Amino acid sequence: MNAPLTPPRRWDTQSQNRAARLGRAAAFARGRHVAAADARALLEAVLEPGDRVCLEGNNQKQADFLAKTLVTVDPARVHDLHMVQSVLALPEHIDVFERGIATKLDFSFSGPQGARLAKLVSAGRIDIGAIHTYLELFGRYFTDLTPRVSLIAAQAADAAGNLYTGPNTEDTPVIVEATAFKRGIVIAQVNEVVDTLPRIDIPADWVDFVIPAPTPAYVEPLFTRDPAQISEVQVLMAMMAIQGIYAEYGVQRLNHGIGFDTAAIELLLPTYGESLGLKGKICRHWALNPHPALIPAIEAGWVESVHSFGGELGMEAYTAARPDVFFTGPDGSMRSNRALCQAAGHYACDLFIGSTLQIDLAGNSSTATLGRIAGFGGAPNMGADARGRRHASPAWLKAGEQARAGSSRMPRGQKLVVQMVETFREHMAPAFVEQLDAWELAEQAGMPLPPVMIYGEDVTHILTEEGIANLLLCRTAGEREQAIRGVAGYTAVGLGRDRRAVENLRDRGVIRRPEDLGIDKRLASRDLLAAKSMKDLVRASGGLYDPPKRFRNW
Repeated sequence: MNAPLTPPRRWDTQSQNRAARLGRAAAFARGRHVAAADARALLEAVLEPGDRVCLEGNNQKQADFLAKTLVTVDPARVHDLHMVQSVLALPEHIDVFERGIATKLDFSFSGPQGARLAKLVSAGRIDIGAIHTYLELFGRYFTDLTPRVSLIAAQAADAAGNLYTGPNTEDTPVIVEATAFKRGIVIAQVNEVVDTLPRIDIPADWVDFVIPAPTPAYVEPLFTRDPAQISEVQVLMAMMAIQGIYAEYGVQRLNHGIGFDTAAIELLLPTYGESLGLKGKICRHWALNPHPALIPAIEAGWVESVHSFGGELGMEAYTAARPDVFFTGPDGSMRSNRALCQAAGHYACDLFIGSTLQIDLAGNSSTATLGRIAGFGGAPNMGADARGRRHASPAWLKAGEQARAGSSRMPRGQKLVVQMVETFREHMAPAFVEQLDAWELAEQAGMPLPPVMIYGEDVTHILTEEGIANLLLCRTAGEREQAIRGVAGYTAVGLGRDRRAVENLRDRGVIRRPEDLGIDKRLASRDLLAAKSMKDLVRASGGLYDPPKRFRNW
């Protein structure tokens, strides 16, 4: 008998599904344009149960109108969505799970929604696939987490549907490319529709629908820090960072995390850094959002280039006026790109300096604590020694030499990864702990591994108000533990130090106090800051910086 014929396999099922979705949505669109009043109907027509959906939630720019609209869809029609997005920033990012519209989540950072996220996870209402780094999540968009539908935000569209993303491009290119080239659906909310765009950032044939939102997309000035809030302890720590790490290694290419600690460093470069004769020797090339605190250093000629993950509200005119420093388009506005800047921070920078909520005795750190799943964002990429790096620089080579001194291991360089924390955080919570909360959190949430932000093996220095612990010079796990205890101050971890061992480490230069660096603590004054207020930053910019209203205190 002849075997029954197997029908030929179809190789265009995704295209067929796309056509069906577009057919259902056609009633609500005029070309690519859809009225805001029809946004809910459009989503209900396009989305199918179980879809993988990317809702553009970035560090700063939010597709907030589409987020609000998604929450209103009928859960009987749209349910069990798998959300894949960088950041959970808005209440609606959690509301979709409470309403049963979405059930699974892969993300990078949850910020202000961390507490709500933790409650829903512990209640079994959200299934977390993984807490990713940004680059890791972007990579999975092109492998096994490709969005079927993406909801994005742009500054403007033209009649054809071309998009202009402006300074806050952020994640948009990587989201759109992954979706559009796998036959998914891309829906963009825009602030306005114009006849002619300043430049085309996303071509129209990558976009299916454009919706003019009733209000401009929300953008958070995440990297703005008021110099008036910088303390003298933070000034002291910044002095130690500049003299004990930046100058020590000749750091030219770097990334700063978010916070007042690193803002203090930026504001000390034109003053304290200048007094040390370091201009032109450190801090020339940055992977960094356009931090307002960097304005005095830029104006003083310290900074040669800045490539940015995203924009910063109020810095638009300043970045446009400094095209030699920032990456700008022919229209004059800055172009940001989170994926490319993350790659630069991972492979092209010699130093990352950031902060954390908890550090254990091995130097592992995490921002995932009991009752709060904050995620990690880009810190694990910024704060990791890139094993694929092959180009050399003095800072990279020196760190590698210190780590391998007296060893027969193959010589290689190493990235400088600095955790800069005060020994006690707000509400007197100790930054140093015997064991990270991440262990208990993993058990509660059924995670396969504790959610560690930066692994101790990647951390090269820990800097507190007590001094600097250079972990590159430690030769045993015991030395490493005592070096960490030695800068942990009056926390329980610090009080548990072996005083003789710590003094021995100090004699060897593994631990260095301010006085060991020649720093007089009495000079650690706010008078050293190149700008002491937001108004000072405006003056330093020549009036180009326009701070958001909440930072205007004059």
